[in-house]
Amino acid sequence: MVIFPRAKINIGLRIVNKRVDGFHNIETILYPIELRDALEFIVPSEPFEEDHIVSTGIITDCSPSDNLIIKALIRFRKQFPIPFLNIHLHKAIPVGAGLGGGSSDAASIMKCVNRFFNAGLETEVLKTIASELGSDCPFFIESVPVLAEGRGEILKPIPVNLRGYYLILTNPAVKVSTIEAYRNCIPKKPSSNLNDLVAKPLAEWKDLIVNDFEETVFREYPVIKSFKEELYNIGAIFSSMSGSGSAVYGIFDHKPEIPAKMIRNVIYSGVL
Repeated sequence: MVIFPRAKINIGLRIVNKRVDGFHNIETILYPIELRDALEFIVPSEPFEEDHIVSTGIITDCSPSDNLIIKALIRFRKQFPIPFLNIHLHKAIPVGAGLGGGSSDAASIMKCVNRFFNAGLETEVLKTIASELGSDCPFFIESVPVLAEGRGEILKPIPVNLRGYYLILTNPAVKVSTIEAYRNCIPKKPSSNLNDLVAKPLAEWKDLIVNDFEETVFREYPVIKSFKEELYNIGAIFSSMSGSGSAVYGIFDHKPEIPAKMIRNVIYSGVL
């Protein structure tokens, strides 16, 4: 069985406040894009004593026991018994770039085994399991545009439609620690609602919608800021860092010419 887990971008990201449990309440819009990993599993002819996973493509430096796919299967089996699997993951979504690749892989394997083994777990059950793995993992159970609040696990469908626009997604090839990004940010209650702002014309987003992580991340990693500036220079209507970085995207009303100095850092381009 082969599946293709999608990446996501964040449209705006506000750090609202710090919670008593040490996490932060946020407000962001999660939007699925067509950059995908490839994930295959088979049921071995001779039963395994544990799940086996092999990873190719982008190097993850992740041990099997720490892999979210394995953790997802462990939790899934608490709801429904399935055999141990032989898994091949080909990574195309960069690690630590704010694109949710690991969470998407975990959510996708749960959805797939749920269908394959006729487990019959409801969508909300899968989302509950996913919430134990990471804040943005529940989003990938359905992969439709949502307003995410709380830690990112409170999802509300939102009518954001970017179909027909052109996306350029870049990866400046630096790793930003999400823990450090949160540690350095200063929470502040926003004076406006992100769902109201995103309803405005796309041409107005540049002056209205912000990613709160950019202020400190750009200061520490000026190269990430330079990518955002270059995307605007070549005609982006809106550009932003995704999540806590380091990926930066630009949304265009046409297919732009990508400067030679940026081409090797473009990891996806295409119509949304």
